[in-house]
Amino acid sequence: MQLLDGKKLSAEIKKEIATEVKKMVMSGKKAPHLAAILVGNDGASQTYVASKVKSCEEVGFKSSLIRLKSDITQNELITQINLLNNDDSIDGFIVQLPLPKHIDEEKIILAIAPEKDVDGFHPMNVGRMTLNLPSYVSATPKGILEMLNRYNIETEGKHCVVIGRSNIVGLPMSLLMQRRSKPGNCTVTLCHSKTNDLAKHTLQADIVIAALGKPKFLTADMIKKGAVVIDVGITRVEDNTTKSGYKLLGDVDFETVSKKCSYISPVPGGVGLMTVASLLQNTLSAAKEEFYKKMMNFSVDDL
Repeated sequence: MQLLDGKKLSAEIKKEIATEVKKMVMSGKKAPHLAAILVGNDGASQTYVASKVKSCEEVGFKSSLIRLKSDITQNELITQINLLNNDDSIDGFIVQLPLPKHIDEEKIILAIAPEKDVDGFHPMNVGRMTLNLPSYVSATPKGILEMLNRYNIETEGKHCVVIGRSNIVGLPMSLLMQRRSKPGNCTVTLCHSKTNDLAKHTLQADIVIAALGKPKFLTADMIKKGAVVIDVGITRVEDNTTKSGYKLLGDVDFETVSKKCSYISPVPGGVGLMTVASLLQNTLSAAKEEFYKKMMNFSVDDL
């Protein structure tokens, strides 16, 4: 079994980005600028945003954190988003999810200008990704593709089972794994909470991507020997033996599955770190106006 080391890979990607940013600045261009909107005081969200801000500093990006109270109205939040949409100094921004229950996340995502949507959640970017057009790809699926690519894991002709159908991970992941690219060209099965006999599908899979948010859901008896296992889940579970009072668990029972698979991503230290690195890649692309500029010169031959 080989560990898919997100810590190592994300450090490599950050180093590559930092080198490119340094060249940009030396040539007289401004450093990329990423902004983040954080609504409320959710502990996990604060941790995630802090990690993203720290990563910006590591690669030479400018970052801005906008903290808003949990009782902010939906219209007030959209007003703040419009300010960022029209701020030429900001290349891209994110609205950290989840949002308070009184705010419609779908309407918030729609309010973000597609060209600044470095999370890749806007329908325009999702649509472009689906058609294999230049676009921001959601950071977590993008990070998984980077992981597969940098570990030279063969995907062409393989059977990939994705567990979970969220718009953020499961659905885009299933589309990306089947398209004509590398990584890609898989035969994909998308499973979810209503799938009958889920183990029947996972036992046939060469690659299993677990993204359903249930700790230790995928067990060794659900995969075939030599499978590649990507664990996307990350759940805080109370643990009085730790200093923080909790521990992080993935969707995969790491202890048993790791003895049977060929590759596996750990939690923590796997996909989560790749997600942040991919967000930085998207922001760099936004600063360089890569995708929307490329779109102007796009031809049918690129499909």
